Amino acid sequence: MKILFLTDNFPPETNAPATRTFEHARAWVRAGHEVTVVTCAPNFPQGRVHAGYRNAWRSRQRVEGIDVVRVWTYVAENKGLLKRTLDHVSFGVHGALAAMGLPRHDVLVATSPQFFASVGGCAAAALTRTPFVFELRDLWPASIAAVGTLKPGVVLTALERLELFLYRRARAVVAVSEAFRRDLACRGIEEEKVHVVTNGVDLSSYAPRSRDETTLARLGLEGRFVVGYLGTHGMAHALSNVLDAAELVRGDERIRFLFAGDGAARAGLIEDAHRRGLRNVVFAPPVAKSAMPALWSACDVALVHLKNSPVFETVVPSKIFEAFGMGIPVLFAGPEGEASSIVRRAGAGPCVAPEDPVQLARAVRALADDPAQRGRYAANAHGAAPQYDRDALAMRMLAILEDVAAGRTRSTPRTNQETAAKAG
Repeated sequence: MKILFLTDNFPPETNAPATRTFEHARAWVRAGHEVTVVTCAPNFPQGRVHAGYRNAWRSRQRVEGIDVVRVWTYVAENKGLLKRTLDHVSFGVHGALAAMGLPRHDVLVATSPQFFASVGGCAAAALTRTPFVFELRDLWPASIAAVGTLKPGVVLTALERLELFLYRRARAVVAVSEAFRRDLACRGIEEEKVHVVTNGVDLSSYAPRSRDETTLARLGLEGRFVVGYLGTHGMAHALSNVLDAAELVRGDERIRFLFAGDGAARAGLIEDAHRRGLRNVVFAPPVAKSAMPALWSACDVALVHLKNSPVFETVVPSKIFEAFGMGIPVLFAGPEGEASSIVRRAGAGPCVAPEDPVQLARAVRALADDPAQRGRYAANAHGAAPQYDRDALAMRMLAILEDVAAGRTRSTPRTNQETAAKAG
């Protein structure tokens, strides 16, 4: 089967959409399929093209058997509505044009975020008469409305109508959470076309390991109890609340909060931590994906933090599954929803209310004080990891794509709990 995939993010970018697409595509190639990915020059989230790449009109490379076509986009940092919109729209247009210029594929997949990648994918699929699959990673525009970037009005209403149009046009929708599937059903999208393939973890890379002494020494974390937030520092994560919690436990010399990654909120967080004199907060720069397991190994607890909004009840951060793979307890601070259910069901760690620094500080102290409980959480987390093995999940999604390419319709949707026939 020939699979064409449109995505705004792809390695060497290290965010969740880039990782998911790459690991799925690599598994499909290993299974004997031809995969072409249309993307842009890597620049997320700083809005600077990575060393060794150019923002050219068109370039091509081969990555582990994947044919990668990169197109020109308006490159912008991941903040500021106007510039980001220009960035996303430019990829939607140029990605669609590139897709239409390629030999016909059996199925075309486009992913969100970013939303306009899906718009471009839908248009290219219609014009080339290729079956279209919408990979739903984010309930956009609801998510940007939730962080206050877009206010209710004519524009938001128009985007919501466009969103529903894309779902209806797609032969199948592959959502990353059960909550997304329920949301679409409540808005009139037929259930039989919506399937769930959650985010996951590459268990060949993420596994329990000893703490990386070089990393600990480099960050000044030797002998400390480390609460690690590893990932995007965005408006959806309300990370100033973590600084509030750090201020509450600043007298406990054992505890350190580690922030690693990048995003629109990072500079402000660094400035705020410096202003408050928080010596118990350490900021590490982003690292390559291959270095992430060593960075995770420096953490005693993985912190997963989300803004207090109903929209984020549906969100399941991929760092949960990386922590599971590493066998690290998870401290979840966010709205009650699918993510908290996953952590509780696994017995992988405590869940506290969103944007409540007192509860967060209390939970951090309790974990620091009870190594036996941490050990139980760690064992439970690692025991849950095989449910989210990336290769198995890739095969589940592949079965959906094969159904679409063959014109088959399933009477019941595939879900993350289903054993895929192709996964053997």
